[in-house]
Amino acid sequence: MSGDQFTHLTEKGVHMVEVGEKSTIKRSAIASGTINLKEETINLIQNQEIKKGNVLTTAQIAAIGAVKNTSNLIPLCHPLPVTGIEVEFELEKTSIHVVVNVTCTGQTGVEMEAITGVSVALLTIWDMVKSVEKDTDGQYPDTHISDIRVLKKEKKEI
Repeated sequence: MSGDQFTHLTEKGVHMVEVGEKSTIKRSAIASGTINLKEETINLIQNQEIKKGNVLTTAQIAAIGAVKNTSNLIPLCHPLPVTGIEVEFELEKTSIHVVVNVTCTGQTGVEMEAITGVSVALLTIWDMVKSVEKDTDGQYPDTHISDIRVLKKEKKEI
């Protein structure tokens, strides 16, 4: 492939794509993901008995911080003026489903921000519960993160 086929690669190297000519519009993205845990761990979370503290509140704060810092984490990702972040959880018998909805007014989409928020929320949950998820060998046979995806992306003229 030649350099002109890549959007972020030029003859001089890598660059951030210019979006300044694009219209500023309202944009949103919704992403989700799941962490599987032991049933006992879900019960401890619901009863707020995890020793590190409130798992879901901590994961919400982590997700919001991650959304706001996405351009610092992902090379060539534009910093965006985020106008809203919603983080929701659905607890099931052996899993927690995380949904992050991000809105902004900008010149490029916010799907990377939404999936970064989901990813960090899930990682934070794992970190908060790892002491009760470990087996006797210090491994995590029941714990896994899966299905991180963008559910919806929208843009509207302002």
